[in-house]
Amino acid sequence: MSNLNDMEHVRAAAALAANAEDASIWRWFALLLEERRIRWCCSGDRWLVSVDNRHVATDSSFDKAIRSARETVDGLKQTKSRQPARSKRAA
Repeated sequence: MSNLNDMEHVRAAAALAANAEDASIWRWFALLLEERRIRWCCSGDRWLVSVDNRHVATDSSFDKAIRSARETVDGLKQTKSRQPARSKRAA
């Protein structure tokens, strides 16, 4: 019985984590939608997603395309924040 209880706790924790992740992704999507920063279209059997006029994801599933777009945008932000600031030269 102990294994069953342990398994139930693990499943419940996994469900809570998945729900929190889903909520975070769709809040991100809603914010970009409200700001008119995200666009998507279905081309053939693929969903193409652009954020800030930059293509960031393509997938056969709309859900996966949005998740991939978020990962890409977050990765771009991290890369940009790690780059040293450019010095301004006098002309």
